[in-house]
Amino acid sequence: MPQEIERKFLVTNGRWKYSTDASIPMGQGYLRADEDCTVRVRLAGKQGFLTIKGATKGISREEFEYEIPAAEARRMLSTLCTGHPIEKTRYIVPFGGHRWEIDVFEGENVGLVVAEIELQSEDEIFKRPDWLGAEVSSDPRYFNACLSKSPYGQWKDSAQD
Repeated sequence: MPQEIERKFLVTNGRWKYSTDASIPMGQGYLRADEDCTVRVRLAGKQGFLTIKGATKGISREEFEYEIPAAEARRMLSTLCTGHPIEKTRYIVPFGGHRWEIDVFEGENVGLVVAEIELQSEDEIFKRPDWLGAEVSSDPRYFNACLSKSPYGQWKDSAQD
């Protein structure tokens, strides 16, 4: 069974930019987004994806992802998705034997920069880069599905209190 084990952190500075040479513009939206299941449509560069994720338990959840034609992804994003669209650029940063994904959000989530790392197990040890800030893995406000319902721009000031 496909399993996603992921930890998510805020990014404190831009030093990660010196270690990346790849970026992918992304747009995504949600056909369904609740605590039991999310169904996401994503356009990543020129590729389309349909992703189904189960309920999060700790930092793990079931994940099924399928490539779909980009034209169909664009159509679903414009006609079927609910909430606010998620716009971001993803950067890949290798560090400490792992692949970090840095998402720089745009649109209604501008100002939010998040780093994600996928692990083999929930207790896997990994090296923390100096640009890594607070962990937000268990804070649902930072889940992309939640950001589509309640964008960062609507609550960011209260998060810093």
